[in-house]
Amino acid sequence: MPYSITVAIPTFRRPAGIVAALESVLPQAEALGSGGEVSVRVLVIDNDPDASAREPVASFAVDYVHEPRPGIAAVRNRALGESMDSDALVFLDDDEIATDGWLATLVARHRETGADAVAGRVQTDFPPGTDPWVRASGAFRRPERADGQSMDEAATNNLLLDLATVRRLGLRFDEAFGLTGGSDSLFTRQLVARGGTIRWAQDALVVELEDQERFNRAWILMRVFRFGNTSTRVDIALAQDATERLLVRVERFFRGLVRVAGGGARSCWGVLSGSLSHRARGLRTVYRGAGMIAGSGGFAFSEYGARRKRMGIRA
Repeated sequence: MPYSITVAIPTFRRPAGIVAALESVLPQAEALGSGGEVSVRVLVIDNDPDASAREPVASFAVDYVHEPRPGIAAVRNRALGESMDSDALVFLDDDEIATDGWLATLVARHRETGADAVAGRVQTDFPPGTDPWVRASGAFRRPERADGQSMDEAATNNLLLDLATVRRLGLRFDEAFGLTGGSDSLFTRQLVARGGTIRWAQDALVVELEDQERFNRAWILMRVFRFGNTSTRVDIALAQDATERLLVRVERFFRGLVRVAGGGARSCWGVLSGSLSHRARGLRTVYRGAGMIAGSGGFAFSEYGARRKRMGIRA
C-alpha cells in the first residue's frame, strides 16, 4: 500500500487566497504521487456559512467539504474525520503559498525520523510602504530553529500529523478554543505530554500572504494580546486538577504583571533614547502581559468571533 497523505486547507472567505494556495500545492501533490509510492489527496474545508469557497474551488481536482460549525477547531476536527484512512494529515492555511519542495520535505522528514508531527517554517513578507513601527516591533518574526530540532508545541499553519498516533492517543482539537485560537497549541502540547514527538523541517517553507490591513499597530497589538490570552488559557486547560489550575492562574497573573511592567519600562526607554525598536517591542510586551492577566482571570478573547461579527455572521 502506498503511503497516503491528505493535505487539508481550511478556508474562510478568502477566495483569492484559497486559489493561490491550491495552485502552489497541487503540482507538488501530483509530483509526489507520480512514483506510485505515495498517494496525495487535497481537501478544502470551507467554514463560511454561505459556502463561498465552493465556486472558486470547483475548477480544481480536489475534495471540498463544507463545515458549518463556526471556528477553526471544528474545521480541524473535520479534517481529522475526513482523513482517517490516510497515514498523514498536512495542514496549510488559506493565506499561505507553499514553496517548491515543501510537501516532499515534510513527508521525507516524517518518514526518516518517525516523528509523530513535523512542523515547517512560515515566512511573512512585508508589503511596500509598511509602517516602520511594524517592522521594528518584531511582529511576524518566528523563532529560529535548527533543522530536525525537537519541539514542545507547534501551530497548524504548516504541520504534518501522523494519524496513527493521533488515533492511538485519542487527540482532538478542543472546540472551546475554536473562536479564540489556541486549539493547535493545546493539541500539540497534549501530543507531546502523552509521549509524542514533533520535529522541525527547516526547508519546508510556506510564505504567508497576510491581508494588507493587518500591517498596522492596532492589529498587531490586538494579536499579541490574544497570544498572551490564549497561551494562558492553554496552560490552565493542561492543568491536572483544581489545585494545579489555581496555581497556574496565579503564576500566569504575576508573569503577566512582570511583562506589563518590563514592557512599559522598555517602551519608555525607547521614547527617551529615540529607539523605535524599544518603543514598539516594549509595547508588544505590555499587551502580551495584559492578555496573560486577562486569561488568568478567565477572560477569553474571541479574535475569530470578532472577525465573523464584523462580517455580519453570528458566531
